[in-house]
Amino acid sequence: MTAIFEIHSLGYQPESRPILADINLDIETGSNLTIVGPSGSGKSTLLRLLATLLTPTSGEILFEGKPQSALQKPQFRQQVSYCFQQPTLFGETVQDNLQFPFEIRGKAFDQELAEQSLTEVDLAKEMLTQPITELSGGEKQRVALIRNLMFTPKVLLLDEISAGLDADTKAVVHRLIEQYRAKGVTVLSVTHDETEIAAADQLITIRDGRLEANHE
Repeated sequence: MTAIFEIHSLGYQPESRPILADINLDIETGSNLTIVGPSGSGKSTLLRLLATLLTPTSGEILFEGKPQSALQKPQFRQQVSYCFQQPTLFGETVQDNLQFPFEIRGKAFDQELAEQSLTEVDLAKEMLTQPITELSGGEKQRVALIRNLMFTPKVLLLDEISAGLDADTKAVVHRLIEQYRAKGVTVLSVTHDETEIAAADQLITIRDGRLEANHE
């Protein structure tokens, strides 16, 4: 397999204390990589650097062999999708959120696809018109996830998205992620969830901002 991400001597030190230092890692296309480690160790920072939400202060990230810094962010972010622990929804309704992936691509909204996506995560298709203020935390997370997957990305970055979800909702989220893994999507997760850790085919540990272990 070829590496979709190549990370060389990556560091992030916005102030006096380094948050990440000297990270070297290849992430293979189609892999399911899970990042573990203590709270505050730099795990989420690594995901945000990969997502271009932060800019490295040293080192380099290559995406499909090209320097990430040279890529156009809007196009890059259509291929590399980031899901926050606290789902970020906007507008007034579920439809406002599911329309967004179409709008940024200049495409007409496909209501049938949106309704199908809702049912894939055990949400009623009638929820399309529901105000986001009426959604539970688990419903918000599922809407955010299918919004990010409406157009299949090459990479899915998951930042503790199952934290705080009940067992049934976690099972729905895990099932959907596995469906996209089967399509060849590369999945990188920061998690403390034992089910997600067990499903990984590569496990890395970050401690005090450094890559401590890499388990194939």
